[in-house]
Amino acid sequence: MLKNDLLLKAARGEQTERIPIWLMRQAGRILPEYRAVRSSVHGFKELVKNPELICEVTLQPVDILGVDAAIIFSDILVIPEAMGLNYEMIESKGPFFPKTIQNAQDISVLTTDVVPNLQYVFESIRLTKAALNNRVPLIGFAGAPWTIFSYMIEGKGSKTFSEAKKMLYVNPVLSHQLLDKITSATIAYLKEQIRNGADIVQVFDSWAGVLSKAQYIEFALPYMQKITEAITEVPVILFAKDAHYIVKEFSQTNTSVIGLDWTIDPKQARMEAPNKTLQGNLDPCVLYADKETIKAETHKMLQAFGPQNYICNLGHGVYPDVDFEKAKYFIEVVQSYR
Repeated sequence: MLKNDLLLKAARGEQTERIPIWLMRQAGRILPEYRAVRSSVHGFKELVKNPELICEVTLQPVDILGVDAAIIFSDILVIPEAMGLNYEMIESKGPFFPKTIQNAQDISVLTTDVVPNLQYVFESIRLTKAALNNRVPLIGFAGAPWTIFSYMIEGKGSKTFSEAKKMLYVNPVLSHQLLDKITSATIAYLKEQIRNGADIVQVFDSWAGVLSKAQYIEFALPYMQKITEAITEVPVILFAKDAHYIVKEFSQTNTSVIGLDWTIDPKQARMEAPNKTLQGNLDPCVLYADKETIKAETHKMLQAFGPQNYICNLGHGVYPDVDFEKAKYFIEVVQSYR
């Protein structure tokens, strides 16, 4: 039995004595302890594939910030790599794929049998679950099919993802073939995370906002729905960055929780998704402000969402140059709020 199961209760729509909180990217660069671990290895991918170090950095925000959940430290791009499309992580620039998907032959050689290639993730989850000793839930995660598709076509990060979007227009049939394959791999990956100890999972659609609503409904939503239909063992959180137009459609999927960025009005989201738990959505830039402002903005947000069917978070990942003491203060404000 978990000593602190607030997150899971809220995700299931049960009454909670207070609002649970965790932060996207909480295990990372704002913590000096993380930076020490990161400097002990040669590159980001070396860290991601070291279960002992993953366990250490996953636990850090629980120990230091006092959050109500741990999220396994990993990367969304482990999926394309496990499918057969290798990537590099270039310091200060981000991910780069030496080869990209361009035609049907490229798709045909990709595997959906990704579980054997991701044992380091599952070992990390097992170690972390044991080390947590039932203090708080452990969150597993994966990138959404559209976001993974974007990287596999584009080959790197982009403001527009014009190459990926071009594929949707030029070859929609091929696009659906790749999206379907990514979805099958993602479902297998999430199910294995759950088998190894993840208590809840989040699907990150980081690049949802580059699509129109019509495109999202055609090329992204069906695959998010497939995932929520397949994952029945634990609650699922769907988070689509900058896709404020899709809250109502997400509410009609089998997801337990809808994650919101800071551009979405909490009261509007409540009207569009009345039967779902909502998660979010403080602007990460608020954490640059003084404590008085952080408290005022946080209280305003909490009042707008209400005390139940709600998980507090930022509207996106915490920025790396935020003072971790400010992040800790934000967490304390939420946990003391009644």
